[in-house]
Amino acid sequence: MQQVDKNSKLPLYYQLMQLIVSEIDNNMEVDEKLPSERDFCSKYGLSRSTVRQAFLELEQEGYIYKAHGKGTFVSPKKLQQELLKLYSFTTEMKKIGKNPSSRVLNFTCIACDRNLARKMKREEGSEVYSFLRLRLADDKPVMVETSYVPKERFAGLSQERLEQNAMYDLFTHIYGVNFTYAEERFQAVPTDELTAKYLRIHRSLPSLKIERFTYERDQIIEYTVSMARGDQLIYSVKLNK
Repeated sequence: MQQVDKNSKLPLYYQLMQLIVSEIDNNMEVDEKLPSERDFCSKYGLSRSTVRQAFLELEQEGYIYKAHGKGTFVSPKKLQQELLKLYSFTTEMKKIGKNPSSRVLNFTCIACDRNLARKMKREEGSEVYSFLRLRLADDKPVMVETSYVPKERFAGLSQERLEQNAMYDLFTHIYGVNFTYAEERFQAVPTDELTAKYLRIHRSLPSLKIERFTYERDQIIEYTVSMARGDQLIYSVKLNK
């Protein structure tokens, strides 16, 4: 690392932040342990309060995390998703150099209850395939999804097919789906016990609930409820005038 400039107009804690971020980006791995606050004080001749402020800011910005009694570690990189276009989890993970994978945890055919029928704009009692998938990036869970698709539109859909193909590739190439558009709704929610188990996180960490309605012309052909790690995914929108 370089040295802090005590004659600079930039605050010392901010200079230290920049040095640590540079070190993380260029030389450190995810979950690698950082030197202690005391080590930074000694190395740069800084006060404990200055180093502590730098650590606090870095933690709030998602660069580091603290494990009680163990130390401070490099946080996993956040996964950023642009919203103004239809996207798939598999494609987006590959774009950022992650290895995407999915595990189908449950697959069944159910009759729509009143609430699901309303969501999908279908008749109550009509049949849909329901499947639960765990989405992973570099073998680390980041999202758990429950999807519903009309049985008559996807005749012959099976757990085996979903395990062997990316869902949207399967829909496009096997079922000839022509996606028109999708709507998504986002809500920060407390993490329930089942989601915490699937994502391997503590329930104190909030989750992001995402409801997706995917259309083929004027018909909803997919309704998915996703629970994503609130500390791993960033969704962005570019606004043009």
